[in-house]
Amino acid sequence: MIDAHVHADTRPYEDFEKMAVAGIETAVTCAHDPLRMSVSDVVFDHWNRILNNDIKRAAENGLKLYAALGIHPRSISEDFERALEKLPSFLENDSVVAIGEIGLETASESEKNIFKEQLQLAETLKMKAIVHTPRSNKKEITWITTSIIEENIDPKMVVIDHVDCTIVNDVIDVGAMLGLTVQPKKMTPDEAVSILDEYGFNKFYLDSDMSSSPSDPLSVPKTVHRIKLAGFNEKDIRKVSNDNAAKFFEL
Repeated sequence: MIDAHVHADTRPYEDFEKMAVAGIETAVTCAHDPLRMSVSDVVFDHWNRILNNDIKRAAENGLKLYAALGIHPRSISEDFERALEKLPSFLENDSVVAIGEIGLETASESEKNIFKEQLQLAETLKMKAIVHTPRSNKKEITWITTSIIEENIDPKMVVIDHVDCTIVNDVIDVGAMLGLTVQPKKMTPDEAVSILDEYGFNKFYLDSDMSSSPSDPLSVPKTVHRIKLAGFNEKDIRKVSNDNAAKFFEL
């Protein structure tokens, strides 16, 4: 199994062992806003921690951890231009498989401009992009997000994450990969099963988005268990729990 969106820097050492024991072999940890990113140096420290600390912590517990780096919409520093300038050099690390997590939180002009710049960078570098959708005003901001994606990058290079029943109809035909985030207060395993039952397994992968918010490091295997109980075949289960993410990120 692959958990395709985590925030490893906010989790204790023991969570990686729990994931490995439950059958998760690989995960992708994304840049986010663990601190107040007041200046770009804090952003750089965050990226360096992911690359130099969290990947090692996961490996010591039998979990292969890859990274996505970028400027989250909640981590825009006053001197964000420095972070944008140095981002390409961080992306050269062999463990980095995508730019992310990027996107919009409130759809301010600053957020939209920085989102566009990072999508254009992904397009230039032919890298995948992990795109955030927010909890608040989700439907409206997702519509703006998809419009920006379509104007700046081939949607096939993008995963739109945190998809739930409120926006799935709006993103199903965009052409992007879609992340089903199963997390307390976001979506239950049974809600994920309902989406897969209606829309099929080809366009989705599962992730936990485990962070400092209410989280479950085992949400992916628990969801796989619910999918099995619902009677779906092993091929489709493997698609959404492993193969789609592996193919998208070329793992």
